[in-house]
Amino acid sequence: MIVRGIRNRMLTAAMLPVGFVVLLLIAAFLFIGRGDNEETHGQRARSLARQLAASSEYGLFSGNVTHLQGLARAVMREPVLRSVVIVNSRGEVMASAGQVGYKMPAHLSPAEALEQDPRRGTDLLLQPIVVEQLALNDLFEGRTSTPLVQAQVLGHVLLEVSNERLHQRQRELLLLSVALGLAGLLLGGLLALRLGQRVIQPVARVSRLIERIGRGEFAARAELIADDPMRDLQQALNRMAESLESGRDEMERRIAQATQELRERKEEAELATLAKSRFLAAASHDLRQPTHALGLFVARLGQLTHDAYARDLIANMDRAVQAMRDLLDALLDISRLDAGTIPIHVHAFALSDVFDQLKTELTLAAADRGLSLRVRPCQAWLMSDPVQIHRILLNLLNNSMRYTNEGAVLLACRLKDGGKRAWIEVWDTGIGIAPEHQAAVFKEFYQVDNLSRERGKGLGLGLNIVQRTAQLLGHRLELWSCPGKGSRFRIEVPLTVPGATMDRRGTVRKESPDDLAGLLVHVIEDDGLARAALVNLLLSWGVRVAQSSSLALALDQVQQGLQSDLIISDYRLPDNQNGIEAVRLLRLAAQKEIPACLISGNTDPELMQAARQAGLTLMHKPVRPAKLRSLMGRLAKRA
Repeated sequence: MIVRGIRNRMLTAAMLPVGFVVLLLIAAFLFIGRGDNEETHGQRARSLARQLAASSEYGLFSGNVTHLQGLARAVMREPVLRSVVIVNSRGEVMASAGQVGYKMPAHLSPAEALEQDPRRGTDLLLQPIVVEQLALNDLFEGRTSTPLVQAQVLGHVLLEVSNERLHQRQRELLLLSVALGLAGLLLGGLLALRLGQRVIQPVARVSRLIERIGRGEFAARAELIADDPMRDLQQALNRMAESLESGRDEMERRIAQATQELRERKEEAELATLAKSRFLAAASHDLRQPTHALGLFVARLGQLTHDAYARDLIANMDRAVQAMRDLLDALLDISRLDAGTIPIHVHAFALSDVFDQLKTELTLAAADRGLSLRVRPCQAWLMSDPVQIHRILLNLLNNSMRYTNEGAVLLACRLKDGGKRAWIEVWDTGIGIAPEHQAAVFKEFYQVDNLSRERGKGLGLGLNIVQRTAQLLGHRLELWSCPGKGSRFRIEVPLTVPGATMDRRGTVRKESPDDLAGLLVHVIEDDGLARAALVNLLLSWGVRVAQSSSLALALDQVQQGLQSDLIISDYRLPDNQNGIEAVRLLRLAAQKEIPACLISGNTDPELMQAARQAGLTLMHKPVRPAKLRSLMGRLAKRA
C-alpha cells in the first residue's frame, strides 16, 4: 500500500509539468495555426478580388459585358467563393456568377472594404476597379517633378467568400492539436514511469524491509545492489535489524532468567506459606483445645453457688475466655470467607424479625456502656440471607457501640427506588472517622484509635468481615463519617413482597433447661480435659452421656446395645480416624440415622467443605455453651 502510494505520487509529480508543457504547446499551436489560417484565407480572398478587378478594367471601360461575365464565371471556379458581382460606377450590375446571398449596398466605398456575416458564415469583400492616368506633360521639357497620377473608379468587384473551408481547417487543426497533446502526455507518462522505476523499486524494497522489521522479523535483511541509489539506507536498516535481533535475544534471555527466578521465589513463598499454614493450623488446634475445655469448665463453674468474691473471679474468667473466643471466632470467620465455604440461603424474610432479635441481644450491652440503642420499626420484606444480614448488622452495631462514648446508636431502614430496594442503616454519635482513614477501616486488624490494642475496642476484624460478607451477598456497602460527630454505615438490600415464610436458620433460639433433659448423647473426644469439661456441662443440663476416647471404643459401645439420641464427635481421632467417618460407621452399626455434629479446633477450609458435603454441622473450638445447647435442641427436634 505504501509503495503504491509512492508510485502514484511520483507519477503525479512527473506528469504535472509534462501536462502543463503539453497544454502550453497545444495552446500556442492552436493560436498560431488559427491566425495563420485566417490570414491565409483573407490574403487569398483579397488576391482574387484584386486580380479580378485588374482583369475587369478593360471590359468595364469598354462595356464588354461578355468579357466581364466570362471573368466572373472563371473566378467562380474557386471553391471558397459563393458569388461574384461586377458593377460599374453607377452601381449597375455588369456581370455576376453564383448565388448572391446579400443585399447590394446602397453606397460603394471607393476603397477596399470587408464586411462579415457570422450568421451565414461568409465575408463580403468589396474591391474598387481603378484606372490610373498620367498627366500629359512634355516628357522632354526637362521637368524633374513627380508626374501627377489621376485615379478614376470605373466600378467595383464584390466577392462573397465562404468561411466553411476556414472552419474546417480550424477543426482539423484542433483535432491535430489534441492528438499531438495526447501523444505527448502518453509519451511523458511512459517516460515518467520508466524514469520512476529506478526510484520506486529501491523505495519499495526499503518499505517492505521496514514492514517486516515492524512485524518483528528482525532476521530480515535487504539485498544490496551496486547501483542502488538507496544502498546506504538499506545498509543502515540491515545494521538496525541486527541490533534489534541481538537486543530481542538478550531480552528474551533476561526474561526467561527473571521468570525462572520468579518461579523459584514463588515456589519458595508457597512452601513458606504452606509451612506457615501448617504451623498456624496446628497452633490453632492446640490453642482451641484448652480454650474449649476452659470455657466449658467456667460455664459449669458459673452454675454452682459461690460467694461474691468467687462470683467476681468467675465473671472475670468468663470475660477472658469470651475475649479468646471472640478472637478465635473472628479468625475463623475470616478463614471461612477466604475459603468460600459460608453457606448462603437467599429467600424472602421480614426485616422486623432481625431487628427484634438484634434489639434483644444488644439492648443490655448498650445500657452497660451508657448508650441508648434505638431500633426504628420496619415492616419491609427483603430478599437475601437473613443469617448473614443478622451477622453484618451485629458487627456494625458492636463496632458503633465500641467507638461511641455517649449518645445513641440507631438501627433503621429507608426505602429507595420507588420501593424496589432498601438501605439498612446504622447511625452513631461516636468519635467518627477521618476521610483519610475511611477506606482503611475495612482492612484486617486496622483500628484508627487503638494503638495500644485495647481489647474493649475490638480486634479490627468486624468491618472487614462486614465488607467481605456484603460482597459475598452482592450488596453495596457505604460509609459516611464526620470526626467528632459520628458515623453512618448502610447496606443496600433488594425488597420483595411480604407473606413468605421466614427461614429462621442461623437465629439463636433460647432453650429451656428441660428441652434436653433425658437425651442420651454419645461424646467421642480423644482429649481427656476437653472430654471431661464437655461431659460435666452436658450433665448439668440433665443430659445422659456416654463417652468414648476413640472410634473403636464407640463402636464397641454401640455393638453392646448403646442406643444414643445424639452424637457429638471431635474431628481428629486416634489411629488416623476422623469424626466424619466415625459418624458414618456408628450410624451403620446402629442401623439408623442418628443426629450428629462435629467439634474441631481445625479451621482448614477443606474440612469445612467435607463436613458440609457429609451433611454435618461443624462447630469450631472453643464452642460457646449457648450455641452448643441451641444446636443440640435443633438436632433433637430433627430426630
